Formats: sequence, C-alpha cells, structure tokens
Amino acid sequence: MADFQEIERIRVDKLLYYLRFAKSRSVAQKICETGHVRMDGKRIITGHEKAQIGSTITLPRGDIVMIFIVDNIPKRRGSAKEAQSYYQAMD
Repeated sequence: MADFQEIERIRVDKLLYYLRFAKSRSVAQKICETGHVRMDGKRIITGHEKAQIGSTITLPRGDIVMIFIVDNIPKRRGSAKEAQSYYQAMD
C-alpha cells in the first residue's frame, strides 16, 4: 500500500492567533465569526475552517485589507518577527 502523507492543516482562528493578528484565541474566533475573513476566496464564518500551506487569507485590519499567503504552519505563538516568517504579505 502507498503511504499517504497527511497535509498539515491548522484552524484559521488558531492561525490568526499564532501569527499575531489577534490578541487571544477567543478574539480570533470572533474575527472569523464576523464573516469578513476569506480563505482562498471563500468566506469564513467559523474558526474551525482549516488552513494549509499555500492558503490565501484576506483579513480586514481597520481601514485596510490584509492579504497574505501561508508559507508554513506555526507550532506556537512566538515573537512578532517569528510570526512574520510564516506568511508572505501581498501588496
């Protein structure tokens, strides 16, 4: 039988918390529940949606809209510099 490598995924709310777009996981869940977050063009309405490497996340940040691509899946919430190494911001 062939070995199938499981694609590493992470909940969107957890990802937003780990990447420092939210101060807490509960705040990240509320951000997702507003319906303004999109992943790969699909509206996210709950935090349990799964993101993976290559996912494009669109997130409102005040008066601007932040678009970023997930480059790697973080294992924890680290420093801001460490968090920035896990995604690529789009202009």
